[in-house]
Amino acid sequence: MHYNYVIVGAGAAGLLLLKALAEDSFFNASSILVIDKSAKTENDRTWCFWEKDQSDLDAYTYKKWSNIRFKNTTFNTKENISPYYYKMIRGIDFYNKLIPKLKAKENIEFLQGTVTAIVDNQIRLANQTQTISADKIFDSRFNYKDLLSRSKFPVLQQHFIGWHIKTDQAVFGSDTATFMDFSVPQKGNTRFMYVLPFAENEALVEYTLFSATPLSTDEYETAITNYLSKLGVTYYKIIAKEKGNIPMTCHQFHRENTGRYLKIGIAGGWAKPSTGYTFYNSKKQVAKLVNLLKSKKPLHHLKPQKKFWFYDVLLLDILDQKNNLGSPIFSQMFQKRPAKLILKFLDEETNLWEDLQLIWACPKKPFIQALLKRVKSGF
Repeated sequence: MHYNYVIVGAGAAGLLLLKALAEDSFFNASSILVIDKSAKTENDRTWCFWEKDQSDLDAYTYKKWSNIRFKNTTFNTKENISPYYYKMIRGIDFYNKLIPKLKAKENIEFLQGTVTAIVDNQIRLANQTQTISADKIFDSRFNYKDLLSRSKFPVLQQHFIGWHIKTDQAVFGSDTATFMDFSVPQKGNTRFMYVLPFAENEALVEYTLFSATPLSTDEYETAITNYLSKLGVTYYKIIAKEKGNIPMTCHQFHRENTGRYLKIGIAGGWAKPSTGYTFYNSKKQVAKLVNLLKSKKPLHHLKPQKKFWFYDVLLLDILDQKNNLGSPIFSQMFQKRPAKLILKFLDEETNLWEDLQLIWACPKKPFIQALLKRVKSGF
């Protein structure tokens, strides 16, 4: 079977791309196939992001917050982030509301299966002799071991376990998302709690690290238990658990793309290297990709912004060598600059003057050392 476009993976990037193609009449005559090994019937993940005011994503949003909190052992701030809202989308809501609309399009097909190889735009599936071909392929498959073996840049991991809990007392401010709480013991790493309250007695409480290696499950869960105890939570019910691991790297994924083949999502470097946020950046990349397709330009023309890639290289170099510096770096940024400016910077939408304001707020010595080292190595 031959298609105009094949999307491998119906995760955030794959579905956002498919949604954009389905909503643009330019692609009505294009044959599109989506392949995923899952039937997408489970709440297998949660996506969070920030954006200005309302958007088409609000139809899938489970909860949004107008304030965020940043905290460490000596500093605690709550800021209104207008015109931004911090938003959360549950995987199951996204699948249940979006996929039926996509399946209703005559030119779109879904196939459940496992892709074993892609060679010369020929797609091979497990347990099937028939191959599928396409004019253009968008591939979201990602392999951590492969990345570690070939990247010349540091590869850290944003790894976490979260509990969705209900308590018997009001302990959470339901209008404020805790973006980072560095008041937990750092133990030589970058460790923080992340709290998304759904009500005053209900929240997602997540223990997160930016480091080279994951922990045992017991270590994450002990940290969550200790944190809840510190909040004065004496009784709670665990409704659900989630676990994740996102690569933090400036590996140049785009160099693997060709005129007809493009890596997307985390596999394409669409996760923000310095934070791991992927969902909203994927939406922005999809918009650029759709314009590229409509202009009939080769897929490898889609590339990251060099300026922000360079900033991320320096931060990851620092955290790779001195992982304990995460807390002081982020703390100084949030103490000295408005949260909405930091969010704009992380969205890669700041101008040079705004960049300099944030850079000046960070500890100078580690960034100067990282810069000199990179210049000396020639990148």
